[in-house]
Amino acid sequence: MDEVETGDITARYYETEGERVLSFEHAGETATIAQNTDGYAMVSVRTSPTGEELQRYYGFDMALDHAAERLGVRTDELPIPERAADMGM
Repeated sequence: MDEVETGDITARYYETEGERVLSFEHAGETATIAQNTDGYAMVSVRTSPTGEELQRYYGFDMALDHAAERLGVRTDELPIPERAADMGM
């Protein structure tokens, strides 16, 4: 697991057998972006790593916008672990 903190936002990236998972935590709120490990697939935004799927996006940037909105922060405040930088591509 890769973990990055910026200010009071924590990002955790890890891979399971079937997914790449990027989860953010801020002020008690969570938002997770997931993509299947086959790659080149839509990314989904969830309430948590195993939580309800809220929306699917073709682009990582759009998923990040949604995650930031959910956490009440600006997109550029979200720390992105290096291994997660190519999600949604």
